[in-house]
Amino acid sequence: MRALITGGCGFIGSHLVRKCLQLEHMERIVNLDALTYAGQPLNLVDIQEDPKYLFVHGSINDSDLLHGLIEEENIDCIINLAAESHVDRSIGSVGEFVKTNIDGSRSILEVIVRFAKSGKSIDLIHVSTDEVYGSLGRNDPPFTEDNPLRPMNPYAATKAASDMMVQAFVNTHGISAIITRCSNNYGPNQFPEKLIPLMILNSIEGKSLPVYGDGMQIRDWIHVEDHVDGIISAMDGLNSRILKSGEVINFGADHEMPNIEIVKTIVAKVGANNDQIKFVSDRPGHDRRYAMGYEKAERVLSWEPKIDWQKGIMETVEWYISNPEWVESIRSDEYRSWLTRHYGGEANE
Repeated sequence: MRALITGGCGFIGSHLVRKCLQLEHMERIVNLDALTYAGQPLNLVDIQEDPKYLFVHGSINDSDLLHGLIEEENIDCIINLAAESHVDRSIGSVGEFVKTNIDGSRSILEVIVRFAKSGKSIDLIHVSTDEVYGSLGRNDPPFTEDNPLRPMNPYAATKAASDMMVQAFVNTHGISAIITRCSNNYGPNQFPEKLIPLMILNSIEGKSLPVYGDGMQIRDWIHVEDHVDGIISAMDGLNSRILKSGEVINFGADHEMPNIEIVKTIVAKVGANNDQIKFVSDRPGHDRRYAMGYEKAERVLSWEPKIDWQKGIMETVEWYISNPEWVESIRSDEYRSWLTRHYGGEANE
């Protein structure tokens, strides 16, 4: 297999690139990344000389670049992780989310159709999110693949739109594509605008720990390595036709926790102080609960989450403590100003 991974320098993408390079049946990995604020080349510095690996700096919106890469590298599978992914940023300005998440996906799909017309079939694994399903009530069962799409924030709306675009191209053009959706990821290399890395770093440095609203928003937390294993299982499932084109597959971890408990867990692991926790105004339209059922992934792909939460979160805390060079490399002026805009002085005290 020869795969193009988009967004491969990001959090999930970098873990996927590294894991795919270990696969015996993977002959080539091309990583296409625009290196926006969350794309971090340091995430893959250890494998940059691997003869199976090629990094290309560019955007999925560049259809000519996409076409050329697929042709030159004889790509037969695309895993699309390139996305703007942070809800808070989408509330402030949704333009980049529309450009990357919707129009970028459209660009990939149209290139795949161009190749299909010339007789070359390319599999697409389109990586989405649990947020397209909307918010669950406290006692509702977890989401399944049959839940209707009900996005409740601008980011989720752009991801839902791209998912629908994929299924429309499957129906209209007969391309080979599936959609994967996953619960909240955590682990090493995650950009610290997200809850867990932000709380780890602020705890270590004695800064305030800004928590939205009452902190009782519930999320299902999965280690990024479990998610990556799921994506690879889905890729192999589509390649072997265990999964049919147009199908959706969910990945979760059966580990629901309120945000405030996540923060207190991190405080305890770091040895910080709960007095650092500062409740800030809730963000507009904040979904109350997500939970992902993954019975289909177990049944069809023989996949299940394997990394224990306590082990995973401790190793994640230790990674951030042990990698100050990586931490400093992402702390640009833009990142610091973003923290101030969204959390006020609380994030930096």
